[in-house]
Amino acid sequence: MKGFIRMANDGWEQGWHERNGGNLSYRMKKEEVEAVREELRTDGEWKEIGTSVPKLAGEYFLVTGSGKYFRNVILAPEDSLAVIEVDETGERYRICWGLVNGGRPTSELPSHLMNHEVKVIASGGRHRVIYHAHPANVIALTFVLPLKDEVFTRELWEMATECPVVFPDGVGVVGWMVPGGRDIAVATSELMKQYDVAIWAHHGMFCSGEDFDLTFGLMHTVEKAAEILVKVLSIRPDKLQTITAQNFRDLAVDFKVSLPEKFLYEK
Repeated sequence: MKGFIRMANDGWEQGWHERNGGNLSYRMKKEEVEAVREELRTDGEWKEIGTSVPKLAGEYFLVTGSGKYFRNVILAPEDSLAVIEVDETGERYRICWGLVNGGRPTSELPSHLMNHEVKVIASGGRHRVIYHAHPANVIALTFVLPLKDEVFTRELWEMATECPVVFPDGVGVVGWMVPGGRDIAVATSELMKQYDVAIWAHHGMFCSGEDFDLTFGLMHTVEKAAEILVKVLSIRPDKLQTITAQNFRDLAVDFKVSLPEKFLYEK
């Protein structure tokens, strides 16, 4: 709980969560559920998720509430957050703790749970955190760069040497879609089969990770690279020098990472 609250507050401090923007979810470990079992309600009404996530049947999640402000999580977690349980079919959930003043889990719950399901499979259960925020520089780039995985990945990689080490699989991009529904959840979960980062055009970014530090650090790294790129493009549209495709291949050898060749095209 302390890690969740800290991450929510760190995101607020970064300026990524205007008003009630953004959402965060954490798939709880069995021992964590047992540790707070006495605090969890079992009489909550079962409600439809809006999608089916059978691989998450019986799982518990700590999530931010819909319409809640990240800046208030540290002040009143019991009002801003909820622990939810997914039923045995993976199609319904109920609130077991939190949201003491009413409300419901994040409006992006279908996206979060579909992405959790994908990441449980892809990571062998290691990934537990899904984070959605509105970092300004990443959003700005979705207006001026082609909405293609290869372009966004290569441009961001070139901005800082650590980028291909932190997100060696690259980033995926979703064209603009109405948020909160099943369609954008499906599109994002398809990208999350390949990537740990999905950028939503004109909206924000989704990240997945094993724990709070890794997931926040991933979001932070991508946004910092985007900030550098915004500054570079503001100074002049063409770079005098940059990290080349061969430079990336050399980097991959020394840092023992595998970089997909689709991002290492000659420019």
